[in-house]
Amino acid sequence: DIDHLNLRVQKELVEWLNWLKAAIGFDGWRFDFAKGYSADVAKIYIDRSEPSFAVAEIWTSLAYGGDGKPNLNQDQHRQELVNWVDKVGGKGPATTFDFTTKGILNVAVEGELWRLRGTDGKAPGMIGWWPAKAVTFVDNHDTGSTQHMWPFPSDRVMQGYAYILTHPGTPCIFYDHFFDWGLKEEIDRLVSVRTRHGIHCESKLQIIEADADLYLAEIDGKVIVKLGPRYDVGNLIPGGFKVAAHGNDYAVW
Repeated sequence: DIDHLNLRVQKELVEWLNWLKAAIGFDGWRFDFAKGYSADVAKIYIDRSEPSFAVAEIWTSLAYGGDGKPNLNQDQHRQELVNWVDKVGGKGPATTFDFTTKGILNVAVEGELWRLRGTDGKAPGMIGWWPAKAVTFVDNHDTGSTQHMWPFPSDRVMQGYAYILTHPGTPCIFYDHFFDWGLKEEIDRLVSVRTRHGIHCESKLQIIEADADLYLAEIDGKVIVKLGPRYDVGNLIPGGFKVAAHGNDYAVW
């Protein structure tokens, strides 16, 4: 174990981080298992190494109901993510992985897309509260891959990417999906839509519909995304929008 309260440990880790920046060229940090040490310690490492980007892995369990599914209200879960960023310094480069969105998306794409509209009408994950500090993802090396600890439904992965790549927050693409699953072209198309229309971490999200078989949202008035098997949505799409990407139970205009 590393004693992060030990001043010598802090000094040597800061020196190592600055060496990684100066000698190797890294300019961002991922804080693994950030629950294992305080946000105050993470703040020391960030303040003294000045990365351009830092993201923390704060993986805690969602609140579950008697049916074994996540509760609609996950405010306590996302508050923990927000609190970490607050303590480290909200005006700095610190962000956290949006595990709240990941957990809700996992279940929502299985015929419960109503979960993607929170009780306040906004996105139910961290992106609904502080999107500039939320790093969204579908799976990572722990949840998916060989560890398979909390995998996204494998036949609905592209619905996950259609969501995170059109929504606020900073989306993260999983290596396995991009290079090993044969999804490169589909993911590329969604990335192109995001880039072409300037969708960014603080883009404005308007949720048009959130039903069991349909989620429809407009981002910055430029992009519309649909998840779910319902096809009769033409009356909900404003004039002038054309399909830019589509796949199994998703479409982007």
